Amino acid sequence: MSEPQARAGARAGARTGAAARGSDAAPDRIEHPFVEFLRMYVRNWAATAGFAIFSVILFSALFAPMLLARDPFEMVWMPFTPPGQDGFVLGTDNLGRDMLTAILYGARATLVVGASAATLTIVIGITIGSFAGYYRGWVDEVLMRITEFFQVLPPLLLAMVLVALFSPTLPTVAIAIGVVSWTGVARLARAEFMRIRELEFVKAARSIGSRNRRIIWRVILPNALPPLIVNAALTVGVAILFEAALSFLGLSDPNVMSWGKLIGDNRDYLLDAPWTVTIPGVAIFLTVLAISLIGDGLNDAFNPRLRER
Repeated sequence: MSEPQARAGARAGARTGAAARGSDAAPDRIEHPFVEFLRMYVRNWAATAGFAIFSVILFSALFAPMLLARDPFEMVWMPFTPPGQDGFVLGTDNLGRDMLTAILYGARATLVVGASAATLTIVIGITIGSFAGYYRGWVDEVLMRITEFFQVLPPLLLAMVLVALFSPTLPTVAIAIGVVSWTGVARLARAEFMRIRELEFVKAARSIGSRNRRIIWRVILPNALPPLIVNAALTVGVAILFEAALSFLGLSDPNVMSWGKLIGDNRDYLLDAPWTVTIPGVAIFLTVLAISLIGDGLNDAFNPRLRER
C-alpha cells in the first residue's frame, strides 16, 4: 500500500470511529422530562392557542381593578348603548352598566368558582376511586354503588336543590358543583388504580412491608396522575358551565358579578340588545374552548406513544 493510500485509510478510520462514538454517545443524552413535556405540548398548535387565550382571560381577571377601576354594578350611562358608541367599547346593558367592566370582573367569579369546584371534584373523585380500585372486594362494591347513585341523579337539578337549601354564595355554588360532578373522576381513578396495582413495582413495595396508605398515595397515585390531570383540566370547563347555568337561573350571589348572571339579567332583551347576551356568552365559550384545548394538549404531552414519533 502506498503512503497516500495509507493516509486516506487512516482518515477514513478516524471518521468512522468518530461516527461510532457519536452514535454511542447520542443515547446517553437524556432530555429533561419538563423540556420533553413542553416540546410535546407545543407540537399541538391548537393547545398552544388555547393556552394563549386562557392566559389573556386569566390576566384580565386578575388585574381587572387595575385595568378598569370601576364598580361593575355602577350605572354609568344610558341603557342599551351599542358597542363602540359614547366611548363604551362593549356598550351598556339594560341597567346602563358598562359591559366591558362587567365582563372583566365577571371573569373573576367565574374562574374562581370553576377552579374551586373542579378541585373539590378531583379530591372527592380520586379519594373514592383510589380506595375502590385498590382494595376492591366489598369496598369497591359499596363505593361504586354510591357512585352510581350520584351518577343517575340529574346533576344540574341536584346542584339547584343544594344551592336553594343553603345561601346562594360563591362557596355554596362551588361546593354544590363539586358534589354533583365527581362520579366521572372516581371511575377513571378506579380504573387506573386497578391497572397499576398489579404492576411489578407495586408488588415490590408491598413485599417489603409498605403500608397500604403509602402504596396508595406515594406509589400508585403519582403514576396514575397523567390521565387524572387531563380530566381535571376538562372538569374546570364543565364547572364553569355549571356556574353559568346556576347564575343564569338566579342561584348565585346577587352581589357578585359573573358571566352567567349577566346573561340572566339581560335575557329578556335578547332581540332588542343582543350584545348584552352574546358578549358574555362568547366569553364563556372562549374560556371553555381554551380549557378544552389545554386538556387536549396535556393529553398529547402525557401520552408516551406520541413521544416516539
